[in-house]
Amino acid sequence: FQAEDGIRDPPYSLVGSEMCIRDSAIAERGRNGEIRRYGKIDGTLNALDKVVRKLVSKGGRLHFVYEAGPCGYGIYRHLTTKGYDCSVVAPSKVPKKSGDRIKNDRRDACMLARLDRAGELSPVYVPCAEDEAIRDLTRAREDAKTDEKRSKQRLKSFLLRHDLRYAGKASWSQAHMHWLSDIKMDHPGQQIVLQEYIDTIGECSRRVQRLTDQIRQLVVRWRMSSVVKALQALRGVSQIVATTTVAEIGDLNRFDNPAELMSYLGLVPSEHSSGEKTRRGPITKTGNGHVRRVLTEAAWAYRLPARVSRALLKRQEDLPERVCDISWKAQVRLCSRYRQLWSKGKPKQVVVTAIARELCAFMWAIAREIEVPSTT
Repeated sequence: FQAEDGIRDPPYSLVGSEMCIRDSAIAERGRNGEIRRYGKIDGTLNALDKVVRKLVSKGGRLHFVYEAGPCGYGIYRHLTTKGYDCSVVAPSKVPKKSGDRIKNDRRDACMLARLDRAGELSPVYVPCAEDEAIRDLTRAREDAKTDEKRSKQRLKSFLLRHDLRYAGKASWSQAHMHWLSDIKMDHPGQQIVLQEYIDTIGECSRRVQRLTDQIRQLVVRWRMSSVVKALQALRGVSQIVATTTVAEIGDLNRFDNPAELMSYLGLVPSEHSSGEKTRRGPITKTGNGHVRRVLTEAAWAYRLPARVSRALLKRQEDLPERVCDISWKAQVRLCSRYRQLWSKGKPKQVVVTAIARELCAFMWAIAREIEVPSTT
């Protein structure tokens, strides 16, 4: 976004979303250019187009920037489709002065325009429409799994209040469900509550299954299907884990090295060092929590000795030999790493987090072996 004379073009800053543009500001070109408030815009794209036409009529090329919010990327896609430059920035990464405790829409708009002109803003990755659709599907399945887990917890709490305990080995097995169906409560109201809890669990389970089936059907026609299939060569990386990772991150090749991907997922340790003292704490947990969760679940598979199971061998069919070699190298490395950290007395969750951090590095290496079609 550099002009021909080497001076940055004036950014047009929006604070809000495509449904509600709360305020806007303009920064003229040049280091000492004027930064002025433009005002509020009606919450429609037609109103935004009217403002854009008015600004274009005054000459110069516009660059738009606005903060990411809960309303998606409608403004970004609308402006880029019309040929305008647009960036979406993360509010958490916008530089802020220490001690600045005054925040309102007018100040935010002017600050965005000023920082963008200075090149101090970091744009976020904006997925294409197809990638976002698959991401919505995986997040819907995650929500359904959360509802299922909460429903089971409510039923267990209800039974515990009435001193009803299952003596079997595994909960939610067929034997457990038969035991639940044989329970007779003392009061008819309690019997209704029990049945409603059981029916809720069944409905949540069917929702999870429906969404899982849809993911399996749609991923085959997705442009990133080859990457999803290749990532499944890794132990513990099922189709759901691979699809969630690719849908949330996008093209893994946009990271220059694995360290950038680890930092993006918040799997690197925090640090507060000064002088000769080096102090590292828990992981930062910044970035995408959905991928961090599925990678942590996949990392538990490396607590067992390295081996290529029948299921893993089937997933590796028709994959390049280089991808299979990386998969085996990951198994040998991560299984040994798990045992090493466990022998040092590290807590299990700390060990699994360390394995998840290295697992994403092997995912990055596999993604570099697969050619990804462009979005255009």
